[in-house]
Amino acid sequence: MSEAPISTIAVLAGGIATRMRPLTETVPKALLEVAGEPFVAHQLRLFRREGITRVILCVGYLGQQIAEFVGDGSHFGLAVTYSFDGEPLLGTGGALRKALPHLGERFYVIYGDSYLDIPYAPAALHYLQSGKDGLMTVFRNEGRWDTSNVAFENGTILAYSKTSKRSGMLYIDYGLGILKASTLLAYGEHDAFDLAIVYGALIARGQLAGYEALHRFYEIGSPAGLAETSAYIASRNRD
Repeated sequence: MSEAPISTIAVLAGGIATRMRPLTETVPKALLEVAGEPFVAHQLRLFRREGITRVILCVGYLGQQIAEFVGDGSHFGLAVTYSFDGEPLLGTGGALRKALPHLGERFYVIYGDSYLDIPYAPAALHYLQSGKDGLMTVFRNEGRWDTSNVAFENGTILAYSKTSKRSGMLYIDYGLGILKASTLLAYGEHDAFDLAIVYGALIARGQLAGYEALHRFYEIGSPAGLAETSAYIASRNRD
């Protein structure tokens, strides 16, 4: 029996975006202007293009502004639900754990500042065929756009760390993951922790598949990234 396609995505958009100050002092990063529109609008249209129907926006800092702009998502052809972090912020892993009631059995997860212009279905197919509990998309970065932090070989993630460099780390976490809800049940509902902790636990059990993306990532987490992403999306819109 074939598996149902993955059609839900969790968007981690709750951070305080200190690197983008002063732009984010009164506006959340998801609403920064990119190619003439709030960034989240571009993300949502990309999700719709890739066959996603349900979006869970995990929001925190100035999250109500995001909810007011996006609404129920119908304007974008999507069903959008919100999971508010509250105080203190729970981190990327904690935000996902809190959102579990909305997410279903399997779901994509993406960072709220990432624009990942690749087909998502092949990554989902690779995940389902792997039989593993999670998947991380990777890109052979070799230190070009950010610090490479993943060792990847033969479809499996061998090592991942945002703080400890080791030999063989030629790849970078591309920013699109797939998880089973059950992988997060080991953590407390109100615990604050990073998604990297979840990935690390999966690696330790040999349960994190890897899928190589061949098109570079774009992000708005830095002023340079914001400018590059805006230029890229503007050029796409002109084509």
